[in-house]
Amino acid sequence: MLSRNSRLFAAAVVALAFSAFPSRPVQAQAPTDLQHFVKPSDAELKKILSPIQYEVTQHDDTERPFNNEYWNNHAAGIYVDVVSGEVLFSSLDKYESGTGWPSFTKPLEPKNIKSKDDKSLGMDRTEVRSAHANSHLGHVFDDGPQPTGLRYCMNSASMRFIPVEKLESSGYGKYLPLFQKKK
Repeated sequence: MLSRNSRLFAAAVVALAFSAFPSRPVQAQAPTDLQHFVKPSDAELKKILSPIQYEVTQHDDTERPFNNEYWNNHAAGIYVDVVSGEVLFSSLDKYESGTGWPSFTKPLEPKNIKSKDDKSLGMDRTEVRSAHANSHLGHVFDDGPQPTGLRYCMNSASMRFIPVEKLESSGYGKYLPLFQKKK
């Protein structure tokens, strides 16, 4: 039987080991040149993404509604692709859709979004992917609020949230004026 100190030491070692493997990729700065972005290999993606992030972005999976990181996030900031860091959506365009997934009326940077027909699961939908990393993000529907009438229904696992107070230090400072107008 281990002594109390030995058990505490073992617990600390386990906690330290798990903290060395973050569930989100570590990306201190925004990408500066997406035209030359090179998507990491599949093996590298498996290392830097959590299992749900990998399955959603690389295998078009969908996370559970009402049980994901950003469905109920009301903080001010932007959402970027978890793989490339390319800017996708703003909290200013986020709304409560009642679906259990983060929903937006429009992309913040339309050039970073691409769409394609998705006839999987016996449905006719429009899939939304990131333009540079080709990450599966979710789907867009035409049942959203005005002025766009669109609902970009996204998976939290495909995005990373940058709060407004960290925009500058994370390399996304050019988006600060959007939030300063709203104050």
